[in-house]
Amino acid sequence: MKKIFVFVLLLLLLVWCSQRDVQQNTDLEESIYSVVGDKNKSEISIKTLTSFDWDKALLFTPYSTQENIEEQLGADFKDPSNIDIRDDIYLLVFLNKDKVVQYVEIARQGADFSMGEKGYLTPSEDVIRIKRH
Repeated sequence: MKKIFVFVLLLLLLVWCSQRDVQQNTDLEESIYSVVGDKNKSEISIKTLTSFDWDKALLFTPYSTQENIEEQLGADFKDPSNIDIRDDIYLLVFLNKDKVVQYVEIARQGADFSMGEKGYLTPSEDVIRIKRH
């Protein structure tokens, strides 16, 4: 019984350590809200709003499942937003060297968001399109 307890404890510690570096970037969320709030804007240039290192970002739509998120990221990521049961946000997850580093919750604010054909953003192809309702 003691071995099982130690194993579970180590497993929980490992999961906690892998997730603790991932931060919700509320400053970036506010910057995105400002752009979306400007009805004259139809695009968000993400690179101009970020101040951290990233090489890839993926945008997840409402109702995206945990399994789908991890599959597309190619990395472990425990979705703290519960997007799988929400229709009021998009989730933008940033990776650097195949590791999740930050994420933002983007409130829909009467809009939908999309990326280019590639299916993900890079610092050189960083535009999210805004489609207003």
